[in-house]
Amino acid sequence: MRTLSFKYKLFVFCLILSSAACTTEKQNATVNSGEDVEAITAASAARAEAFNNSDAAGIAEHFTEDAILMAPAEPARQGRAAVQDYYQTIFDAYEVTLDSHYEEVEVSGDMAYGRGEAIVRLTPKGGGETTTAASKYLNILKRQPDGSWKTTHDVWNANE
Repeated sequence: MRTLSFKYKLFVFCLILSSAACTTEKQNATVNSGEDVEAITAASAARAEAFNNSDAAGIAEHFTEDAILMAPAEPARQGRAAVQDYYQTIFDAYEVTLDSHYEEVEVSGDMAYGRGEAIVRLTPKGGGETTTAASKYLNILKRQPDGSWKTTHDVWNANE
């Protein structure tokens, strides 16, 4: 049985190590690019602005056609139209305000998630006391062919 020389083993080891470093560097280039994080954060801010304007269609445009919305104490809803209907029902009954922000955004290739906190205030249009709810949420997003980011899954629950 032939044994390999130390120099040959060292060469192979360095080749493997440099190959792994290149692969890791390439993967890291697509993880958490500042540009993607900014775009995702801007999309979230646009959704919040649409919410504060009681614009259900404006919220829905930030979701994929097959998006899943998982609101607390509700069955999951699928599709952009279902997202729009959910929010329109709220806007028909309440004057609303939303303060929300991401605490964490992670990007890997064409997929990302944003984890955040929100405070929603609902004042019944027919009169009554304002309800305030604090929640935490998780959005899963996917890069679209045009480079924009849209939500594929939105789930939240109350902090209380």
